Amino acid sequence: MNNSEISTVTQFVLLGFPGPWKMQIILFSMILLVYVLTLTGNMAIICAVRWDHRLHTPMYMLLANFSFLEIWYVTCTVPNMLVNFLSKTKTISFSGCFIQFYFFFSLGTTECFFLCVMAYDRYLAICLPLHYPFIMTGQLCGILVSLCWLIGFLGYLIPIFFISQLPFCGPNIIDHFLCDVDPLMALSCASTPIIEHVFHSMSSLIIILTFLYILGSYILVLRAVLQVPSSAGRQKAFSTCGSHLVVVSLFYGTIMVMYVSPPSGNTAFMHKVITLIYSVVTPVLNPVIYSLRNKDMKYALYYVFCGI
Repeated sequence: MNNSEISTVTQFVLLGFPGPWKMQIILFSMILLVYVLTLTGNMAIICAVRWDHRLHTPMYMLLANFSFLEIWYVTCTVPNMLVNFLSKTKTISFSGCFIQFYFFFSLGTTECFFLCVMAYDRYLAICLPLHYPFIMTGQLCGILVSLCWLIGFLGYLIPIFFISQLPFCGPNIIDHFLCDVDPLMALSCASTPIIEHVFHSMSSLIIILTFLYILGSYILVLRAVLQVPSSAGRQKAFSTCGSHLVVVSLFYGTIMVMYVSPPSGNTAFMHKVITLIYSVVTPVLNPVIYSLRNKDMKYALYYVFCGI
């Protein structure tokens, strides 16, 4: 019997956050507001970097690309979530579910590598300031950005393809607001510990290695900052790196709970809340953290949108 004869599921039901209609409206309004703020804030950063020639430096080019990534990261899940808040069926097609699954993990992996590149950029700027202009050139910046996208989108292509070929005979109810690996594997008719083990091993390896790299970079940065004789210089360096560390801590703290730590007694509701933090809350905080704590970016935004 082949997969076409076994796989009878043509769509999945994403339960999301079940509750009374008034609660659905409140959640819809809150997530919609966050989504609009995320798009507006990140688009503002992209426009500021694009139109203000003073920001045509590797640091801000990386930030603009990171903002572009965040826009797509939230867009691959939030619009469908918003529709489901107002829908009675809350369904997503089989192909739509796996497309969302692929883009969600690929964009999340790309974000891990972007954070590494941004940490490397800050390490060069603070620890090797005299060599920084010669090392972090526009060409190197472009290569690193391209590698982040390439690795992110190629890494999970084969594992997710194999998962999509598994037989799904029903039930088709996913107690989540997006298509994630564990809920999907739980619905498969076939026992596939190898695929599941490979997927989780890849996720854990990517998360742990990128986190350790970022941590090591900032330990070196901290050591260099403490050696700066000027208190103003130390404060500026801490301010620049502090915003990055806030994003890193929030993002990695939540994804480690989901994909690195062993299964615990956390309920499905807690899993949804944790996923909501790193997939929806973190992207809306990035523009606030990077813009409001960065004088050059604030001036550029004021110049772009006020025309002076």
